[in-house]
Amino acid sequence: MEDIRFTLDHCVKCNICTSMCPVSRVTPLFPGPKYAGPQAQRLRYGPSTDRSVDFCSGCGICSQVCPHGVKIAEINAKARHTMYQECGIPLRNQIIARPDVLGRLASPAAPVINLAMRLPGVRRAMEAILHIHHAAPMPSFSFETFPAWFRNRRQQIPSLRNPSSNHGTTSGATTPDETVVYYHGCATHFYEPRIGKAAIKVLERNGYQVIVPEQGCCGLPLMSNGNFEAARQVVRFNVARLLPYARQGLPIVATSSSCSLMLKREVREILDMQDDDTALVSAHLYDICEFLLIRLAMGQLDIAFQPIPLRVPYHAPCQLRGHGFGKPALELLQLIPELETIEMSAACCGTAGTYGYKQEKYSIAMAVGEELFSAIHSTNPHLSACDSETCRWQIVHGTGLPSVHPIELLAAAYQ
Repeated sequence: MEDIRFTLDHCVKCNICTSMCPVSRVTPLFPGPKYAGPQAQRLRYGPSTDRSVDFCSGCGICSQVCPHGVKIAEINAKARHTMYQECGIPLRNQIIARPDVLGRLASPAAPVINLAMRLPGVRRAMEAILHIHHAAPMPSFSFETFPAWFRNRRQQIPSLRNPSSNHGTTSGATTPDETVVYYHGCATHFYEPRIGKAAIKVLERNGYQVIVPEQGCCGLPLMSNGNFEAARQVVRFNVARLLPYARQGLPIVATSSSCSLMLKREVREILDMQDDDTALVSAHLYDICEFLLIRLAMGQLDIAFQPIPLRVPYHAPCQLRGHGFGKPALELLQLIPELETIEMSAACCGTAGTYGYKQEKYSIAMAVGEELFSAIHSTNPHLSACDSETCRWQIVHGTGLPSVHPIELLAAAYQ
C-alpha cells in the first residue's frame, strides 16, 4: 500500500477539496483541506507553529472528491498526530476519546449520571474545567448494557443455549455456514443497546447464529484526537479477539459505520497497521446494511416486511460514504411497504465524532449541520434515519426529532 503522505505529489491545486469542505465554508479558522493537507505537508519537516489542522473535522469528504486520489483527510489526521506529539494531548481530548472507559464507569449509575448531565450547572462546570461545550449533544448512558442483555437472553431462552459451541457467546442454533460475528462497538454497548437488539433480531430472522465476542472500542476517537499509539493498542485487542473467526471465514458485521470504516480501512491507511492479522480481520468485516444488501442480491434475505407508514429522511454519514459501497441502507429501507424514505443531499451533520463536543468547535459543528437540519425539517418527517451514532445524536440535537439506525426500521418491519 502506498504511503498516503506521498499522494500529496498528485495534488494539482485544483481546489475541488476546498470547495467541498463543510468546515472551511463556515469558519476562517480552517483554511481548507488543500492548504492544511498536501500544501502544508511539504513544510512539515520540523516543529510547526500552524495549528489550523486541528480544525479539520476529519469528515473525509476532501479525500472522497479528489480527482487525483490525494489522501487529504488522512494526511491531515497524521499531521494532527504530529502536532499533538509536539504540544501534548489536552486532558479533554483524552477523556472524550475513551467512550468505553466512560461507559464502564457510568453505566452502573446511569440514572443518576444522566440526571446530573441534564443539569445546566454541571454542564457549565464541565465547559469551564474540561472545555466540553455545555450544549453539546452528549448521549445518555444505559443502565443495561448490550452484552449483559445478550448473555441474559441466552440464559432465559433454552433454544438459544449451545453448550457444544466453542465460539463464545452465541445466539441461535444453525449451521456454521449461517454464522455471523457481531462487532457492536461502544455506542451499542453502553449507550444504545436497542441497536444491538434490532441487529440480532434481523440476523436471526434471516437464519443466522450470532456470535458476540469480547471486544473494545474500535480506536477511532483516540485516532481522531491524535493518540495513535493508544488507538493501535485497542485495535490489537480487537484484532486478537476477532481473528479466530476471520480465520474460519466467518463474516464480521458492525452496526456503526464509523467503527467498520476504522477497522476495515483506516487502521491500515492512517495507523499504518499493515500486518497480516489486521488485514485478514479487515477483509472479513462488513457494515451490517452492506452485508444484508449482499444477501439480498444473492436471494438470501427475507423481504416479508410489514408496512411502516412513516416519512423518514435518511442521512448517509460521512464515514459511511468513505466505505465507497454506496448507500445500502437506503436500498434496504425502500423495500419496506408504505415507508417513505427521503435521501438527504446535505454533506455533513457537523459533529464528526467528538469534534462537535469541543468548546471551540461546537458552533462550527452546528453551522455545518444547519443545511442538514433544515432539509430534514422541510420533509415534515416522523423521524430520521442515519447509520452513525454520533451523527444521530447531532441530528436529534439540531432538529429535536428522533433519529434511528436503519436496522431498527428493518427490525420493526419484521413484526
